[in-house]
Amino acid sequence: MIMAGYYDPFSSLSWLIWLIFLSYLIFVPQLRYRQLMVTRRTLMHRLGRRRGSNIITLIHRQESIGLFGIPFYRFINIEDSEKILRAIRNTPKDKPIDMILHTPGGLVLAATQIAKSLRDHPARTTVIIPHYAMSGGTLIALAADEIIMDEHAVLGPVDPQLMNYPAPSILSAVKKKDPKDLDDETLIMADIAEKAISQVRGIVYDLLRDKMDEKKAKEVAESLTEGRWTHDYPITVDVARGFGLNISTDVPAEIYEFMELYPQPMMQRHPGVEFVPTPKGREQKSLERWELKR
Repeated sequence: MIMAGYYDPFSSLSWLIWLIFLSYLIFVPQLRYRQLMVTRRTLMHRLGRRRGSNIITLIHRQESIGLFGIPFYRFINIEDSEKILRAIRNTPKDKPIDMILHTPGGLVLAATQIAKSLRDHPARTTVIIPHYAMSGGTLIALAADEIIMDEHAVLGPVDPQLMNYPAPSILSAVKKKDPKDLDDETLIMADIAEKAISQVRGIVYDLLRDKMDEKKAKEVAESLTEGRWTHDYPITVDVARGFGLNISTDVPAEIYEFMELYPQPMMQRHPGVEFVPTPKGREQKSLERWELKR
């Protein structure tokens, strides 16, 4: 006697639900990311048309993209320099470049490549900083013909870091000790630190010597590399202007809109920070009419 197999419709339905759920987890984040990319590119084209420039971005901000929204810490690396050098090389020589810069810094090698490529572009170059451009980001900003910063945005010192220690601090510590009390590894680090400071100071001077007189360029290069401040010290607009840098605070409105398209991961967001944007234009008039009706 042959028994017919028992068909459980609820079991099949549960598998279908799980399949739909897994597909949602996998594909929806990717679709959202693609939508973000399209929106960013559209805004870049719009800003570029208005300013008559080629827009290039170097933005290091954690994004909530992926299956579990795990944040990735980003900084200026060789991959960045390869892409930006290619973007600058493909920009017509008579077309200005606007670089949107938002970064904590990164590799000196990569930042130097980007800075020198930007400086050598024949047309006008502008770096736009909506929030901050520290360390290697500052090095890149120094290469531009003009820096446009939010009035509360900051730059930072460019003193080299070795094994998570500032090179000037290594030299300072070594000078306070008798050489016989220092091991070989410390002496080697001090030698590397001295070379690193000299090299970065030379890069800064090379970027500035065409923008100000030689004496001033050397003074600024020394100030930014000597370890006068901690590496995360915020160099404000007023301090940067005191260096003789060409700085404007007229940040295009599209830049802030653009930064909203780089969302932080949900786990990184601060739930205590909220605000209601002030309505403008038609929105303001509609709000006023609504209040009058009340």
